[in-house]
Amino acid sequence: MTPGIDPVTVEVIRNAFDSIAAQMNNNLARSAYTPIIYEMKDCSVGLFNAEGELLGQAPGLPIFLGALDAAIAATTAHFGGPEIYQPGDVYAVNDSYIVGSHLNDISIFSPIFYEGELVGFGATKAHWLDIGAKDPGQAMDSTSIYQEGYRIAPTHLYRAGERQDQTIDFLMRNSRLPRSVWGDMHAQVAACHTGEIMLRRLYDRFGKATIEAAAEAVFAQCERIDRATVSAIPDGTYTAGSALDSWGPGGGPVPVKVAVTVAGDTLHLDLAGSSGQTPGSMNCGFAQTVSAARLAFKFLVNPEVPVTAGTFRNMTVSAEPRSVFDAREPAACQFYYPHLGMMIDLFIKALAPVMPDAVIAGQAADSMNILFAGTVDGGDETFFCGEATAVGWGGLSDRDGANGQINYGGGDLKNYPVEVVESRYPIRITGYGLEPDSGGAGRHRGGLGIWRSYETLAERTTVSLWFERAARPAWGLFGGASGHPTDVVVERGQGPERILKVNALPLPRGSRIRIQTGGGGGYGDPARRDPEAIAADLADGYITTDLPYREGAHT
Repeated sequence: MTPGIDPVTVEVIRNAFDSIAAQMNNNLARSAYTPIIYEMKDCSVGLFNAEGELLGQAPGLPIFLGALDAAIAATTAHFGGPEIYQPGDVYAVNDSYIVGSHLNDISIFSPIFYEGELVGFGATKAHWLDIGAKDPGQAMDSTSIYQEGYRIAPTHLYRAGERQDQTIDFLMRNSRLPRSVWGDMHAQVAACHTGEIMLRRLYDRFGKATIEAAAEAVFAQCERIDRATVSAIPDGTYTAGSALDSWGPGGGPVPVKVAVTVAGDTLHLDLAGSSGQTPGSMNCGFAQTVSAARLAFKFLVNPEVPVTAGTFRNMTVSAEPRSVFDAREPAACQFYYPHLGMMIDLFIKALAPVMPDAVIAGQAADSMNILFAGTVDGGDETFFCGEATAVGWGGLSDRDGANGQINYGGGDLKNYPVEVVESRYPIRITGYGLEPDSGGAGRHRGGLGIWRSYETLAERTTVSLWFERAARPAWGLFGGASGHPTDVVVERGQGPERILKVNALPLPRGSRIRIQTGGGGGYGDPARRDPEAIAADLADGYITTDLPYREGAHT
């Protein structure tokens, strides 16, 4: 414990940091214009100290949180040092090679001052529906970053409290949904101001010296327990590998390889041997790779302890330049998550032999995106409706996998309620449920994927699809069976078509699409499953036959 500060005060301040972040996140969701933020919660927030180190965070997309500090660091470096910040500044950045994810994810943050001194930052990241890509919303078949919308280097939105109207006008003019850009941008600004107000109040209550001493104590505690946990893992290098179906419509497989080296109380993740940057849109900047690696680490190392700047200090990551994990200009980066999701899955698989009670069987780890765009009948109004869909999670050592959950990186992300889709867009959802038999058999069954069916009601509609892990579905562990793969069937008046990835496929009125996402892998020998659990699954309709449990797993 830091001398001069008691543990109760440290815990009060630790929880206050997270509480401030939670209120920032609430205000962002309440103020946002588009349902992708206020319904789906495709956003994250963080509270940082003056050095850009994480103090507290709120539930959101964990795949974002590890990259928020990169936006602050890049902006500080871009403008020449921390002395450039002034009260009332607000900055934006979205460049995939700087902050990692696709260009639709806009990082907005502002400095926080107390008694004239820089003491921290409030930061947000949220998905803007349209930023002027070659297709509405986002393109599944982009081959260059220049097709994916505008790239924003660290840029002022407000300078010393003065709105930068020329910049904001540019961002709005180059979007098909300018009103949404305006509204979602200022929702993020409001969230940052919320963090500023509440952190100042905390400083008023405890004083600068106590706040900073408590933060250092929290950082030290997080680092200490992480090192202790890693030191309990046997030293060695643990490897795993697999491949994604394709890097885009018509593309080839994308290999992913991980090597996890544990040495004492440190852990290093090496991604050498993975695919080079792809010709399609499945790539990401290195900052996003680090963020995903941190998420994988946190799944296994003290997952119950909130993340702070003290977390991950004993972890390092490396990837080959111009690889799918460290893409360089002009690589497209729209689909930054599929290979990261597989990397997380493989990280867990690699460590399974030495951490059997902590790991989870394979997940259909992808975004499973379906995006509709078109024009409302009788007018020129453009609509865009896109969502990531739920998958089955793998079984664990002590329980079945979760049914119908968002992927690892999605965290608090939600799907659209049926009522929101049908009230806002010319789309009818004709059915929705868990997919029977989709979870892999095991002592603990894999979670079920979902099915969801849509019918188009407008004359002019297109659909874009990005579904993964059909060729290599979620694997089982310790004798468990693989989950069932994903599947998509499109009916547009010319017989059923099976399509997993496509960009802007024209759909006449009355077209139908049925998506089915993959189930999670099973954990342990199916023959050891509790007969009562099998009977319950049959009664609930989770499985339609007990044959896999009588015949054993087929991995």
